[in-house]
Parts: sequence; C-alpha cells; structure tokens
Amino acid sequence: MILDTVKNGEKYASVHPLFKKAFNYLQSVDLAALPVSQIELQGSDLVVNVVDITGKKPEDARMETHNNFIDIQVPVGAAETMGWIAGEKLVHVTHPYNADKDITFFADKATNFIQVQPYEFAIFFPEDGHQPGIAEGTYRKIIVKVRV
Repeated sequence: MILDTVKNGEKYASVHPLFKKAFNYLQSVDLAALPVSQIELQGSDLVVNVVDITGKKPEDARMETHNNFIDIQVPVGAAETMGWIAGEKLVHVTHPYNADKDITFFADKATNFIQVQPYEFAIFFPEDGHQPGIAEGTYRKIIVKVRV
C-alpha cells in the first residue's frame, strides 16, 4: 500500500509500467469536473472510474481484494477513511472470487485505518486487503484500475 498526494504521483512511475500514464492523467485534468464515467486510458489494462459514492460506517464497509488489478483510489469530494490488512491474514471469505469483477469480499476487518484527504491517493496491490468507503455523505471518487 502507498499513500501520497496526486501531485507527487510521478515519484511512483517506476513501481509499475502504467503508473506514469495513470498519474499523468490524474494530474492533467480537473478531477472534480469529470462526469461520472469510465475512461479507458489503455484498453482494459488502465481504466479510470469516476464515481459518486455514499460513505459507510466502518462496520458496514466491506473488506476486499483484487487478483488482477491494482487500485489507485483518490477521494475528490471529501476525506475518506480506508482500512488495510495484509492479504495473507484474510480468512473469512463472504463472497468468493468473482473473475468478471476481479473481487473477493471478506468478513475480516482492517488492522490499520488511514484517512485519505481529497486529492491524496491510496494504492492497493493484490496482496493488500482494503476496506474503502468509510465516510459521511455522498462524494466524488476516482478509482484507477491498473492491470498487474
């Protein structure tokens, strides 16, 4: 897991071949003005999802992992708390792996919580269990999906 600000995104270009393109995009557009949409930057290998979500209480946020994609999650409209746990510690599967959506859900809860401010980002790799969406109200969020 990585936590930083969007303006520092270029520092992570060496982590994955598609990160440079992802952060160039995030830094070149007005994220708050983007319409709710799905934007393919490089086919299905690099996709930007612009969503409006309603925040959840910690007990209602679901723990998840992905096998084939890295998430770069950027709250835009409000701060969001995101939980984290090492994927190897997840044991209580509630929804088995869905290959079409590349997601598994767990009943396990986070061991750490971070508050991600607007225009900061959290990167979650396949080995990172994450519990996003802990916030109040409805807000805009950018979720970049990067194929591993």
